[in-house]
Amino acid sequence: MFLQKYMRYKDPKQPINTRIKDLIDRMTLAEKIGQMTQIERQVASADVMKKYFIGSILSGGGSVPAPQASPAIWVDMVNEFQKGALSTRLGIPMIYGIDAVHGNNNVYNATLFPHNIGLGATRDPRWGRCYESYSEDHRVVQQMTDIILGLQGEIPVNQTKGVPYIAGKEKVAACAKHFVGDGGTHNGINENNTIVDEHGLLSIHMPPYYDSIIKGVATVMVSYSSLNGVKMHANRDLVTGYLKSKLHFRGFVISDWLGIDRITSPPGANYTYSVQAGINAGIDMVMVPYNYTEYIDDVTSLVDKRIISMSRIDDAVRRILRVKFTMGLFENPLADLSFADQLGKKEHRELAREAVRKSLVLLKNGNSPNQQFLPLPKKARRILVAGSHADNLGYQCGGWSIQWMGGSGNITTGTTILDAIKSTVADSTTVDYSENPDDSFMKHNDFSFAIVVVGEPPYAETVGDSSDLTILDPGPDTIKTVCSAVKCAVVIVSGRPIVIEPYVPLMEALVAAWLPGTEGQGVADVLFGDYGFTGKLPHTWFKSVDQLPMNVGDSHYDPLYPFGFGLTINSSLPGFSGADSLEHKKQRTILSTPLAVKLHKRNFQRL
Repeated sequence: MFLQKYMRYKDPKQPINTRIKDLIDRMTLAEKIGQMTQIERQVASADVMKKYFIGSILSGGGSVPAPQASPAIWVDMVNEFQKGALSTRLGIPMIYGIDAVHGNNNVYNATLFPHNIGLGATRDPRWGRCYESYSEDHRVVQQMTDIILGLQGEIPVNQTKGVPYIAGKEKVAACAKHFVGDGGTHNGINENNTIVDEHGLLSIHMPPYYDSIIKGVATVMVSYSSLNGVKMHANRDLVTGYLKSKLHFRGFVISDWLGIDRITSPPGANYTYSVQAGINAGIDMVMVPYNYTEYIDDVTSLVDKRIISMSRIDDAVRRILRVKFTMGLFENPLADLSFADQLGKKEHRELAREAVRKSLVLLKNGNSPNQQFLPLPKKARRILVAGSHADNLGYQCGGWSIQWMGGSGNITTGTTILDAIKSTVADSTTVDYSENPDDSFMKHNDFSFAIVVVGEPPYAETVGDSSDLTILDPGPDTIKTVCSAVKCAVVIVSGRPIVIEPYVPLMEALVAAWLPGTEGQGVADVLFGDYGFTGKLPHTWFKSVDQLPMNVGDSHYDPLYPFGFGLTINSSLPGFSGADSLEHKKQRTILSTPLAVKLHKRNFQRL
């Protein structure tokens, strides 16, 4: 009779630290280094997982098993990789990483929420990743760290501070990024140098990480950027000395995509040095993501030469295993279809629609409080909808939407702002759409009013860096042509404040809609008065790019619209129904903390 040998690490009744120690004691160097390796799904296979003991796979932006892949295709792919990992000697499950920036945004038909700038904003609008953060005010960002509780679960009262917490297999591991100061780079250039003294670092850039760690965040990703000339991927003082030792973070630290390669200039100039510098700085898992054999060979050689110590390797593996045990991956390693019916669920789309409503900021409304232009009447003879962003779901969603850079047109399932307007107005109201009408069109047509929807094209990361921050052509001409001929409301769809001052006098109303995601109905809900405007600017709106950088509190602060600005609608005027007016009276910021949690308690399918 065959009796399977008892292994403590496989026993869920054992304390996690006991399981970690038992497993590490059994592991070879090759198995440990494998755990520290994250590879892209395109180079992964069951055989690769088994041969190299790979600890993690990720889908980069737009990396999918097939166009418009169904949940079943995703699950089958992930489980094929996982079975390779489980077939190894010790059967350590891999962890699958996704760039879920505003929803499970690689997956077709997923609900895409407004980008974070719609739920807050960020520091310098020239930065190409501006929309990925919440605010120029760290206090807003700190509030929004409650997203962690939504993704991972409410943390128990007796939980040790700094230790990751994931409430069960219906939850996912969160990642706080990018550590640290990536939104404060010189001239807002992505991956550039943040020049700041210790007080500025600890008072402006670090506080959201304190909150994230207290709330049990599982992982922290290091920034491509430098701090006072030192690459963050090689910054041992901050990664090990501050994040791990001072803040007592016990999850694992992961590099960014090709992050260690960029320690040198040009990237990859001395890969062995980059591996040495990154791991010795305190990076636990490296997002390789393609040339994993070179990475594994270099780590092995550096350990054999005692340039990287075994204690550093064991620290990294201990942290990775802690997250895997906490997630319950050893007990439930395989994905299934139990959440397949959640994809694009009506309840989730309604929640995203609510988020859109509450993220809209009213910047102008008529020429006096008693001459408000909004809300618009649902009953009108004929209205014009114009602009490049009115009927373009891809533009509405922005970057990190199906593809890394986003796209144009019907990239996924959702409601454009034009379709939302059509479904909101009365049956007797005629809605005409012209993307860029000319003077002749306006002269020969008679409209009650117009809605112009313009903004930025989709982008992500460095591609979005901009020194001029202009509206996508022919947006400015569309505003001039339409608003000179008929009373109009202009809706700006953008990942940050952009140049708008020259056109404000032409329009009756101006709305900042940020990047609202798939649920454009939320825009029409507020334009036509079913709900009131409650959003407040979480980012200063400049007059001219020559003023930048400019943040609230600066001596030269002279904005077009200041941080915290946001008009409301006089509910006593005709046309306002204000279904949530009582709630609006209480709301002072763009999104309350409870809604931040509410938004993200809708779990994405665990892949």
